[in-house]
Parts: sequence; C-alpha cells; structure tokens
Amino acid sequence: MTTYPIADRDDAYANAPHIDEGFAYPERWVERARILRDELAACGRAKIDLAYGPAPRNRLDIFYPDGACKGLVVFVHGGYWKAFDKSFWSHLARGSLSHGYAVAMPGYTLCPDARISNITNEIAAAIESAAKEIQGEILLCGHSAGGHLATRMICQGSPLSGETAQRITRTVSISGLHDLRPFMATKMNEILRVDEQEARLESPALLAPQPRRTVLCWVGADERPEFLRQSRLLVEMWSGFDARMAINVEADRHHFNIIDGLIEPAHPLTQALLLG
Repeated sequence: MTTYPIADRDDAYANAPHIDEGFAYPERWVERARILRDELAACGRAKIDLAYGPAPRNRLDIFYPDGACKGLVVFVHGGYWKAFDKSFWSHLARGSLSHGYAVAMPGYTLCPDARISNITNEIAAAIESAAKEIQGEILLCGHSAGGHLATRMICQGSPLSGETAQRITRTVSISGLHDLRPFMATKMNEILRVDEQEARLESPALLAPQPRRTVLCWVGADERPEFLRQSRLLVEMWSGFDARMAINVEADRHHFNIIDGLIEPAHPLTQALLLG
C-alpha cells in the first residue's frame, strides 16, 4: 500500500509486481487482439496501418461495425508513453463495434524517441486522420498514459482543429495519468525526460478544459493508490470549470483488467463511453 508522503515513487507507479500474474498480461492481450483483427480482416471490416504522419509509428488501425456507422471511438493505449503499440489492444474494440461505432486505435512514437509533448501532437494528428474517415460524433477513450493523451485533447490549447474538437461528445479516461510532475521523481524519467516546463504544459490537471466537456474518470478499486488519486485529481480540478465531471471506481478491478469492460457490449464502462 502506498503511504503519503511517498518514499518510493517507482513502486507507487509499478503495477505488474502488485497484480497476480501481472507480467503475463501483455502476452494475453496481444493474442486476444490478434484474434479480433483476423476476424474483422476476414470480412473486410479492418483497415490496418493507415499512415497519419511521417514517423514509423505514425500508423492507425480502424475497425468498422457490421452495418451503418454511428460515429467514431478513438482508443489511445498506455504503457507510460514508452511501451507497447496498437497491436496489443484491438480486442478492446469489440464492445463499441457491437453498438455500431467504428473504432480507431493509433500508434505513436515512444519515449525516448519522442517527448510527451511530441506524442500529444501525434495523437491529435491521428484523430484528425480518423475523423476524415468516419463521420458523426467522436468519443475519446484512453488507458493509463492513454488517459492522459485523451484528456489532453480536450484541454484549452489542444492541438486538435476546432472542427474536430466540436465533434467530441464524451471523453473517458481509464486509470488515467493527469499530472506529470510525480514522474520527475521516478527512474523511468530517464526515458520520459519530463521537466518542470513540460509537466506544466502537458498535465491536464494543470490546464483548463475546453468549455462544456463531458469527462468520466474510470478506475479500479484495486489499483495502486496513485492511480486513484490521479483520477480524483482531474475530477476535482476540472469541476471548477465549465465541465461535466464524474468518477467511477469499479470494484474488484486492477490496472490490467480494468480495460476488459470495453470488450463487453453491456458492460457499464462500454455503456458509459457510448451512451453517457
């Protein structure tokens, strides 16, 4: 259990050592993701590796529902801005697809090859590209570091165009990281290279949201305390602005299985993302 003040920032943000079989999850994710990609590709409902920028990881997967498309869900993956790629998460599209939404999953350049501020601009470019492919409302969703990137898109001064930003109706940050300052005291900052200026400019909790935003922070009750705090922090900070804020703490969920709700069409997480 993390106690405050935190003596060990690295342990406070370490997930796998505190989850039963935690180190086995990535292998499971990538296999489940492959199964869905193969299923959708076989019936022509997947576009894989669409380029949205010049960098090698500036690639986007878009999965299409069976039938008319109601709008676009964008899922941004986590990994502390330094790990994983879009191929680990395809299976998380299943719930949204079942409701008639297309799902875009962007890759992005990882630290240390990019700074977090660069990744912010890449995600904006990916969303712009996907928005040209799919009409209708846009729903943003991200997990962990992806929760940071999703909420960063709806801050004042967002790199998104005004036209695309106006199409965003809801944003769900799953176990999101909304204040970058604590990472300056971790060993991983040798890779992230967050400094005071970047933390101030890239932390959603330190920025103002765009007007009339609807944001849900979804976090597991069994998560590390810092993830619970980071979710509460954004809700508290943005509740003082013109934003509709809510938090849901899901029982019996930790950092690695909290995302599983996106697979199930009737799960409250999928329902909250798509229906509000």
